[in-house]
Amino acid sequence: MSARPAATVSASASVDSAASADPCCAAPLPVLGRDVTVPLVTGGEVTYAALDYAASAPALQRVWDDVAAYAPYYGSVHRGAGYLSQLSTDLFENSRVTVAEFLDCRPGDQVVFTRSTTDSLNLLARTLPADCQVFVFETEHHASLLPWQDARVTYLNAPRTPQQAVETLERALADRDPYGPALVCVTGASNVTGELWPVRELAAAAHAHGARIVLDAAQLAPHHPVSVRELDVDWVALSGHKLYAPFGSGVLAGRADWLQDAEPYLAGGGASKRVARRADGGVDVEWHTTAARHEAGSPNVIGVYSIASACKALTEAGFDELVERERHLIAKVREGLAEVPEVRVLSLFGDDAPRVGVISFVVDGWNSSHFAAALSAEYGIGVRDGLFCAHPLVRTLLGSEPQDPGECGAPEAEPGERSLNAIRVSFGAGTPDEHVERFVGAVRELVRDGAAWQYRTESGRCVPAV
Repeated sequence: MSARPAATVSASASVDSAASADPCCAAPLPVLGRDVTVPLVTGGEVTYAALDYAASAPALQRVWDDVAAYAPYYGSVHRGAGYLSQLSTDLFENSRVTVAEFLDCRPGDQVVFTRSTTDSLNLLARTLPADCQVFVFETEHHASLLPWQDARVTYLNAPRTPQQAVETLERALADRDPYGPALVCVTGASNVTGELWPVRELAAAAHAHGARIVLDAAQLAPHHPVSVRELDVDWVALSGHKLYAPFGSGVLAGRADWLQDAEPYLAGGGASKRVARRADGGVDVEWHTTAARHEAGSPNVIGVYSIASACKALTEAGFDELVERERHLIAKVREGLAEVPEVRVLSLFGDDAPRVGVISFVVDGWNSSHFAAALSAEYGIGVRDGLFCAHPLVRTLLGSEPQDPGECGAPEAEPGERSLNAIRVSFGAGTPDEHVERFVGAVRELVRDGAAWQYRTESGRCVPAV
């Protein structure tokens, strides 16, 4: 146990948000959980600082209110004769229109509702033409790195500049043999570093070499406007739970031809237009050619409506103001971490690269799980530690190979040595200034004074010792 008094922990790390708020920036959007208090192991309670938006963002209050208002009218979607079924069908299909407008889709593009970004990209992987070659950077999240296992995949090394990313892709596409159908999969914003990728330039390179491109917008769409038309991507995938709509739905939007030509992602009701028995005892099936082809089963109408509600809320709030406020928060965090010599922020493209509110770092001499556990237990701050479902990227940034991180509480690396895992802080439209200020103060105190509590390993995680 550190000699640091418990009372100092919460008092010195907290800052009054009203007094510290920058008057030039808009207020955070109301989200659920903004008033939740959590206990501290050192005594007392504190308002929870949710700084793990990159994993799942809290629900916007607007989304929750819209869903609650609709819930009494919930009914089966499509083919129902009753009033509630017709109302729910209209809501479902109008949500498709809202999402298409939010993504600025082209005429003829389809919006398919899925469970998540992972589900969307696995769906697209099932529609690839024969002999299609897939090109993907090793820097991708596993959701966009792994679905292509049944195709011919070329994994591209991590670039160190946006221009290098474009040049690497151009060389790989030009050298492919045979010169057949190809798909490029790329993230819009890294879930590890938050850095924005040159999507428009990568799309131009792909199309110049006869390839198509799918954008993983899971981390981009909650922070920046995404225009399928302007970016000139063929498809975009995103998740509701990162877009302030955590009700189990996702989106795949884009060109219809590959989707229409492929067998349905799931076989069942809703995807089928006509089913008839054959004389030989088999079944003939005519599948839909609309988005319904890949939406078999009873749709998650509440999840779909919540995404549409979030799209409207973000659009009405104005992305210019949301982006400016997030830049303000990013600057606070980066400037605060820069004042702690033991902290190293991870980056591919350098300090000046544009980014969203996702920052990963390591602390000399600290086990990352231990550090994250202390932030939670002693300060009421929720962050994430580990490899963030982007193992190749994090290991590239850390210069480490897979290995056991060891027991929590024991330093995973001596000062100056390589760390095995990282800590990630992420925030967005619902984050108040006080949360990031408390986080920066907590990092400073933990590095200076050490943890005030003892910790142990339980099921591979670091937890406070009772």
